[in-house]
Amino acid sequence: MKLRQLIQREMLFRRRRVLATLFAVTVAAGTLTASIAMLHLHDRAAQTLLNVREKETTDAGAALRDEMRKATLKLSFNLLILPDGVDLKQWYIDQESDLTLPETYGNQLANSGIVTVRHILPMIQKRIRWPETGRTIILIGTRGETAEGFSNPRKPLIQPVPEGTIVLGHELHRSLGLNEGDSVQLMGRNLTIHRLHEERGSKDDITAWIYLSDAQELLGMDNKISSLLALECLCGGGMIDKIRAQVASILPSTQVVEMGTKVLARAEARIQANTETYRQLEEEKAKQHELAIQRQRFAALLVPLILLLCAGWIGLLTFADVRERRGEIGMLRTIGFQTQTLLQLFLIKAAWIGFAGGALGYALGTGLCVFRISGTAGLTQADIASVWNGVHALYAIGGAILLMLISAWIPALTASQTDPAEVLRDD
Repeated sequence: MKLRQLIQREMLFRRRRVLATLFAVTVAAGTLTASIAMLHLHDRAAQTLLNVREKETTDAGAALRDEMRKATLKLSFNLLILPDGVDLKQWYIDQESDLTLPETYGNQLANSGIVTVRHILPMIQKRIRWPETGRTIILIGTRGETAEGFSNPRKPLIQPVPEGTIVLGHELHRSLGLNEGDSVQLMGRNLTIHRLHEERGSKDDITAWIYLSDAQELLGMDNKISSLLALECLCGGGMIDKIRAQVASILPSTQVVEMGTKVLARAEARIQANTETYRQLEEEKAKQHELAIQRQRFAALLVPLILLLCAGWIGLLTFADVRERRGEIGMLRTIGFQTQTLLQLFLIKAAWIGFAGGALGYALGTGLCVFRISGTAGLTQADIASVWNGVHALYAIGGAILLMLISAWIPALTASQTDPAEVLRDD
């Protein structure tokens, strides 16, 4: 009789013990497969959720930056650069000073490469008496924003005043009955009204804007300015100290005043909220990483324990099989079965059971895992289907065969070395 036929008949004869061994190896293979599949799916679910959260955070951040850019334009200028010696207490009352800055400071700041300050506008501001009308006005001399030094100049926040023209606040042109295109005299200089402002309810209503060089000439301030207006980039909270340090290193003998508004406060609050969102995202990543480590540690304890118990169970069943077949083994040795043949008899049988148990354990373990985790947030059908793959099947079947061979090795070796004389004498 061939060895294969002998193994088949022996397995059919001792069906219960074979089924018990098959159950043990199926449990071991199923546990190994389910653990691998669960870890894989949990990692995929966590990564998918993190990707979605990260995309939402990135999109929200991009939308917020766009809103901040738009809000910044509505804020107009929010930084004021003054001479260092200006008394801010008095400046808040009069909003003017006799101290001046070099006109070149505008280009100097623009050429510095500083990215936290944009839309630099040099200007002169003085409270004067308009001799021709007898009115006290605020005279502002300005020109276009300094674009030199910026690789991508932005649209100006205010439109420049053309040379030889004047722009009047609402109270001035209303009370004087002036219209666009009219000619007026200011301190003996003929100017054409370029634009008329609507009512703003602030000092702008009694303000007259003229070209910077015209103002310098009228006020005797050649190549001098009163201050620089600029726009602070709303890139994050607490930037003013950094900006002050940067400006001080570029423009000596200056001080920077941040002109806070409710809009600016809301913008900074939203920036802080966005920063908090990114912080929470990082915390979520750390939490998911810690959960993954905990799952891996649990699997590293559970799987070896179950494999050890199954291996012991298989070993006991094999020892019982050898003891029960002692007379049969003695007869086989008597009729000429060699030690190697008897060893193959037990090990091939163990490998067959291992193969069947590995395949069954893979199917059951993966199926139970899929059933258990179906519907979990962050998992797609493609993710779930990915656990049914040949690599996992090889792990399960290969591990089951190896477990059976290791567990059956010592009992098989003991049986193969049985002395037939002792068996026949005892029986």
